[in-house]
Amino acid sequence: MKPETFDIIRQTVPVLEQHGELLADCFYKNMFHNNPEVKAFFNPAHQHSGAQQRALAATICAYARHIENFDQLQQLIGLISQKHVSFGIKPEHYPIVENHFLLALREVMGESATEEVIEAWTEAYGVLAGIFIDKEDDLYHQQQDKYGWTGFKTFLLFRRYSESSDITSFYLRPTDNKPLQAYLPGQYITLKAQLTDGRQIMRNYSLSMSPRDDYFRISVKRHVGMPGQQAGVMSNLLHDRLHDGDLLLVSPPVGSFVLKRHDTVNHPVVLIAGGVGITPLMAMLQSGLVQDSKRSFTLIQLARNDEVLPFYEELSGLAETYPNLHWYIRLSQPLTDDHNKQIHHSEGYIDHALFKQLSLDLQADYYLCGPPAMMQNTVRLLQEYGVNGSSIFIEYFGPYQQQPQARRFT
Repeated sequence: MKPETFDIIRQTVPVLEQHGELLADCFYKNMFHNNPEVKAFFNPAHQHSGAQQRALAATICAYARHIENFDQLQQLIGLISQKHVSFGIKPEHYPIVENHFLLALREVMGESATEEVIEAWTEAYGVLAGIFIDKEDDLYHQQQDKYGWTGFKTFLLFRRYSESSDITSFYLRPTDNKPLQAYLPGQYITLKAQLTDGRQIMRNYSLSMSPRDDYFRISVKRHVGMPGQQAGVMSNLLHDRLHDGDLLLVSPPVGSFVLKRHDTVNHPVVLIAGGVGITPLMAMLQSGLVQDSKRSFTLIQLARNDEVLPFYEELSGLAETYPNLHWYIRLSQPLTDDHNKQIHHSEGYIDHALFKQLSLDLQADYYLCGPPAMMQNTVRLLQEYGVNGSSIFIEYFGPYQQQPQARRFT
């Protein structure tokens, strides 16, 4: 990029910080109106909640702030590239985004969007788009080399199993009967389905068990409609309309939220799961226990009550088999009958007292997945407790969100 481009982009940062979400909202409205074919790449629930707009605004601001230091953006670019590949984003989609981004920039900035500003952002967007296209091309080639396909291929549903009152596991095997290559525990696949009105929808779902060569398992929570929130279109379709023998289109596994290998022998792992957020952690736990029987694994499972507590039988079996697994259940809103069952260990929300009670190792690797508010609070609590932020790994179901910063707890 030209030297003056860097200066102009940096000068737009205050406007982007103040009006980023408005710009994102204009962008999506214009793009969906003029290019409705791209709607399938986006979850309407995230649009309705504003999560998608906030994620785009944060990404644009991060790019503008660090435009001269791409090292600060590598993690974010990697996460977005993985998501793009999961949905099948291709180079031909980037001019559509560019057109509507510049249009939104003009709308929001008004007279401040001079020709110099538009020219600078055109150049900056072109550079960023080129980075994404190259990275995604590499990921597509990796998928083809490892899994034998890119895009979507047909899988057969051959089993359903209720894990809790609102979570069901779906077992899927490829109709071509070709062996499935091992994915990295924690990764996700994408399902594509067609609605009765002809619209296509795509959603990401974490693989909820260790890799097998004959089938995938996903475990899906039914998202019911609540005031101010949309019901989950795909989750309700899966729960209500998908039966044994039905077919689904599936893309290869992707994702960077994976169990890390360590040079240090027996490096401890702590998994903190909120509700259905346990799904990628189940794959990590199963694989980790088998691969390293001496490595300490602690699973803190958070749920409202026993009715919505998934994988109890499966985890009970793992706890009986592997003495290096320490499993702890905390319920935030237990039912009367939950006290009689006595399968949970404590009640309330996650806090420092729990960390101390479990004597959590400050040097462990921490993997978190669950509702955004729960994860943001847990990251803050862990950092206050003394865990280094570089040892905390999080997975958001939906648009990327920034991790909170916190002071050390003493």
